[in-house]
This record gives sequence, C-alpha cells and structure tokens, in this order.
Amino acid sequence: MSSVDVAIVGATGVVGETILRVLEERRVPVGRVGRFASRARDGVEATSLDALAPYPVVFFASTEDASAEYAPALVERGAVVIDNSATFRMAPHVPLVIPEVNPDDVTRAHRLFPVANCTAIILCTALAPIRDVAGLRTVRVATYQAASGAGRAGLDELLAGERALALGEDEAPAQVFPRPLARNVVPQIGSFDASGFSGEERKVREEARKMLGLPELRLSATTVRVPVRTAHSEAVWFATERATSVDALAAALERAPGVVFHRDGIVTPREVEGTDLVHVARVRAEEDGAGDEFVLWCVGDQLRKGAATNAVQILELLLERGYV
Repeated sequence: MSSVDVAIVGATGVVGETILRVLEERRVPVGRVGRFASRARDGVEATSLDALAPYPVVFFASTEDASAEYAPALVERGAVVIDNSATFRMAPHVPLVIPEVNPDDVTRAHRLFPVANCTAIILCTALAPIRDVAGLRTVRVATYQAASGAGRAGLDELLAGERALALGEDEAPAQVFPRPLARNVVPQIGSFDASGFSGEERKVREEARKMLGLPELRLSATTVRVPVRTAHSEAVWFATERATSVDALAAALERAPGVVFHRDGIVTPREVEGTDLVHVARVRAEEDGAGDEFVLWCVGDQLRKGAATNAVQILELLLERGYV
C-alpha cells in the first residue's frame, strides 16, 4: 500500500495531537504530514487554502468556522476531508461513519467524512451488535462525559479546580463549564433549547439515528459533565424490537468489532483512558420486562475512539478500499 500525504488543521489542539499520535501508533502509511493552526509557529503553518491544497487528505481538528471555510473548497479540488467538527454531520448525502458499525455507507464518490459526536460514537458502537440481533425500539441514555470533551481548556479548568480545592485555595470561577467541575457533576453540555434539551443531547439523538440507520428510533439523552479526564461513560436503557436474552446479547457483543465485553464485574473510565475500544459491561434484563427491555453500561476514551482514532480509522478504510 503506497503512502499518502496528510494535513492536520488544529494540530496543536488535543484532538490534533492525538491524531498525530494515533497515525504513528497504528503505522498508517502516510508520507508527509503537514501541521496547521490558526497562526504559524515552530513546525506549524498558518492555515490557508493554498497551503492545504497539495495534500490529498486533510484532517480538521479545529473550529467549525475553519471547517466551513476550507472543507468544501478542498473537496471541490478532489481532496478527502475528515472533519472532527459538527459542521457537516447531518448534511444529506454525507456519510457519518464508525468503521466497525456502518462501513458500507462509504462509497468511492464520497470525499467528505465528518467524525460524529464522541458520545454518539461510543453509544452506537455498543448498540450496533444489539440492533443486528434483536432490533432497537427505544433507547434512553444518561452520559457521564469527560472534561476533554471541551478541549484543552476543559482539561485545564478541571485540573486547576482540583488543585485549588486540594490546597484549600479559592477556586477560580468556571469559564469553560456552566459550573465548577472539580468534585462536581454538571448536567448541561451545550445551550438549552425551548424544550429543555441541550445541544449535546440533540446531537446524540440525531447522529445516533443516522449512524445506526434508524431514522425513527425513539432516543432520548441526558448528558452530564463529570470530573474525569478523557473517557466518557454511559448508562443505557433500551428496548429491542424482538424478544431476546442476556446470553444472546452477550454473544453478539463478544464477537462485535471494536467492543470489549465484560460478562462479569465492572469497567470504569479511568481504566480505558488512552485506548481505542469501547467496553461494555453490566448487561441485564429489566426484571418486570417481557424479554425486550435491557440495561447496559459502556465506556470509551472520547479523545481516541470518540474523535482521533475514529478519524484515522476512516482513512484506513479508504486506503484499504483504494479510495485514496
């Protein structure tokens, strides 16, 4: 397999840095790697269309404004764009891909590949095997989301708050989160709409429907920020279309790509930091159900599987198929 030159816009942010690390770890056959940011600095170029034009693959790990400004023009010139922003996720005729879940949504004609919301990626990776064996009728999820979902500024604010509390010092007012996150949980991610749902809750619902191929799926989320560094956790209640059993669901999860299934015990976010798989545990049936209502717990690193690794896996899929 021949190598391909890639550019990373937002290379100095936490997602951009993680993309670079994952490309190296997975030994993806890349040639020249261009690092770009909003302004030039040592080893990093200022982002411009002319500077990005020579690269056949461009990763965006920056702002929605940057993606909106440059991605369409790059696609028009024939480049493949893999975009970690929300800008194009729900655009019609644009695939929203988790390579373990819906790789067949990708065709040779596609050039623009948004990377889905990190929480939705973790959720769908856990639910896809269940969809395949028993269908899905309803999903309710409560999330426990890491500070890194708000970028480097979110991590810094959490660490500064933890340090101040540990030293008995005054904690700085919250800037990144709606309330201080250290020793706290904050049940708001994004702004609330008129019906009381947050932006994150809307993203999880709409993007999960798209990736699972279930546009009418009844799905509701309550998204909560917790004082954890980089891994998201989710408690999921779901109803299947057909009656099934815990054993059947366990078997499906055990053979699912990208999933580690724990038949016994628990798994926590700190245990999975820095890894690329989604861990599923505590699968159980509702005691008063009719064989179609279940609960599970899942965790995954949002910087990696929820962002950078999924982006790199999309490139791997394209290279494997000869689309790049």
